[in-house]
Amino acid sequence: MPLPFLTADRVFEAADDVPLPYDDRDLWRRPYRPGPWRVGVAALALLLASFVLFAAVIIAATAEPTSAAVVFALALLVIAAALRLLRMGVWLSARGLRHVGFLTTRTASWEQVVSVRTVQQPVRWLGLPRTVQGQALLLGRQGDTAGPVPLMTTHNADFVGRAEAFDRAADSVEAWAEEYGPR
Repeated sequence: MPLPFLTADRVFEAADDVPLPYDDRDLWRRPYRPGPWRVGVAALALLLASFVLFAAVIIAATAEPTSAAVVFALALLVIAAALRLLRMGVWLSARGLRHVGFLTTRTASWEQVVSVRTVQQPVRWLGLPRTVQGQALLLGRQGDTAGPVPLMTTHNADFVGRAEAFDRAADSVEAWAEEYGPR
């Protein structure tokens, strides 16, 4: 009894020339994986949210529903913060470059991008006020009087202790800017 789904000698279908789903350049994508610090903090926040949700169930069973609703809303706030923390970073598409922060999102079309370059400079360690020497990927936009904006650094929550990952991500963003930027 042949099992063609387990063998490598079967004839492939004609749909092999269809692009893979991740090849769609019109979708927003992050050119790197979230770092361990960011994922760890989000996981701890979600763990805290599970305890708060459990407390909301206990309060709903024993106390007033309004108290349970307040605790449930607090749990939803913690979950939303954890999900937003995971969403932070640099996102690329054929339409432009998007820098997602915790509270803000800035999008620049490729026509607005003047330069994307990596520079050696003092950078903030994990977003705290303390600065250390590192590298930053800077975005220069047309009409930006404040100067280039740092998109990511070697010491942010995605790249602490992962210098190679920063280099790959910076090279990827620079390649997208070279490909889609103004000619």
